[in-house]
Amino acid sequence: MPSRTYIYSISVSNYTIRTNDTETEYPCGFAFVAADDSYNFSIADLKGYDLRGTNLVPSVLDWSVGNQTCEEVAKESTTFLCSTNSFCKNPNYDWTGYLCQCSLGYRGNPYLPNGCRDVNECMESIHECVSISKCVNTDGGYNCSCPKGYRGDGRQNGERCIDIDECDNPELNDCKGQCINRPGSYSCSSQNSSAINVGIVAMVVVIIGSTFLFWGLRKRKLIKLKEKFFEQNGRFLLQQLVEQKELTSHMIKIFSAEELQKATKNYDDSLIAGRGGFGTVYKRTLPDGSLVAIKKSKQTDIDIDKAQVQQFISEVVILCQVNNRNIVHMLGCCLETPSPILVYEFVSNGTLYEHLHDKGRKSLSWETRLKIATQTAGVLSYLHSQAVTPIIHKDIKSTNILLDENFNAKVSDFGASKLIASNEMQVYTLVQGTLGYLDPEYLQTSQLTEKSDVYSFGVLLVELLTGQKVIRFNKPEAEKSLANYFLYAVQENRLVEVLEPRVVEEGSVELLHVVADIARFCLRLKGEERPSMKQVAIELEGLRNMGVGGHFSPWNGEELHYEEESVYLLDEGAENNDSIRNQDAMSIPTGR
Repeated sequence: MPSRTYIYSISVSNYTIRTNDTETEYPCGFAFVAADDSYNFSIADLKGYDLRGTNLVPSVLDWSVGNQTCEEVAKESTTFLCSTNSFCKNPNYDWTGYLCQCSLGYRGNPYLPNGCRDVNECMESIHECVSISKCVNTDGGYNCSCPKGYRGDGRQNGERCIDIDECDNPELNDCKGQCINRPGSYSCSSQNSSAINVGIVAMVVVIIGSTFLFWGLRKRKLIKLKEKFFEQNGRFLLQQLVEQKELTSHMIKIFSAEELQKATKNYDDSLIAGRGGFGTVYKRTLPDGSLVAIKKSKQTDIDIDKAQVQQFISEVVILCQVNNRNIVHMLGCCLETPSPILVYEFVSNGTLYEHLHDKGRKSLSWETRLKIATQTAGVLSYLHSQAVTPIIHKDIKSTNILLDENFNAKVSDFGASKLIASNEMQVYTLVQGTLGYLDPEYLQTSQLTEKSDVYSFGVLLVELLTGQKVIRFNKPEAEKSLANYFLYAVQENRLVEVLEPRVVEEGSVELLHVVADIARFCLRLKGEERPSMKQVAIELEGLRNMGVGGHFSPWNGEELHYEEESVYLLDEGAENNDSIRNQDAMSIPTGR
């Protein structure tokens, strides 16, 4: 409001639209004066007449304390109202008096004793630390700590974290031969000292005997084997990414096999945090104090799958290009083993699948389920429309959604993901995915589009609503597919019957119908008829902000023709819902 204003009035009238010399009034508009940031527009506001149940909005008037300036009131400390960690500010208008404001790095009421409290920039993710550095909160600020092997201030707009070249500083390495610098570390090569090694081996053979010769040759063989694995697992690709500065903002560390072997106590079974189709995950704390998940492949040096190596490289490339708080962060990898070992941030609360289907766990609240759905939709929207190069995840499912201690979603497993060039609307690929979540259109045509992720998300949304598994082998044929069963239930107005009891108890019936509508539109057989993930994410965010006390309208006025939605492909001989890998779709020619 303008300064020195004591009374104000507002006049609101309908818009009049003139068409063919006739005037028509449209009485469906809203107008009001509100404080900045007190109202966020939602599509839901266009669907009713009650503005999401909101009848009042706040307005803010300028004000000040007393009739003295900061300079004058500072001399009279007994009347000065600004508390600790705040400062005095003269109004930016021509009134007398002063204002108090919390200092940078603090938040709260500056007029109350100890009212300005430290902001934990690290916890609230409002810091400028690069992803490789660790944010450390301080009173009124924060520091960014670079990991071992790097120097700098760790800040986006500062020095960032710069790799220390241990090879240029002899005191920083213990190499006897050639020193090879690596991001955050270094390695030693025996190539320059081969002649010395031969002499030492010969002397050992003469003095000690053939036993030590055997061990010397075995050690040399292991070194060469490590170098071979390092090359085949994408050494040059990673080096190229570093040179092209693709890894600048999301730098990963290259671990040695010995580091990870020591960290896991030679992969002790007591440290196992989980097992999956790829291999085993170990939970460990690294020397720098970071809690990590170390994912080790099942394969041995005589059982090397080149496709899995390519899958690893694909995951590294993709995770180096994304920056989203709801995506699991890759910290590093080891290339000296038959199959690469990946190191991620440790997400402490297990998978969404475990929380939905393990009977020993407490059922998730409806508020938590809606939050998980909204955050997952936000990640897919980010991958499709905000990443530098659009990315299709290809394997969205509840086992790939990890949950932290606050039940925030963390999307993982980008091994099957696909980067899509800006001029490609669709690509032809070998079919990959998981039974029950797999897009039927993609399964039949091998044409992969962003709408394939939309279908998988629709199945995940149904799984959150019902708490049931997506493939139910103990059910009649017509009910084996959860998506199929759900669509028929909605068609027959039996939605409440198939929802999990706690969801029905805690969720508004109107809200549940809107979310169910979103799911069924995502499950349409034709990809072109499905919404985009951006639309889905915006709508779910709006529903979360609206809360359970609002009134809701249908998400879309269209009606589904369920006869078209009843075609689903089920593998009756399957014993579980493990991912379908590398299957050629032969029924429809690719056209390329």
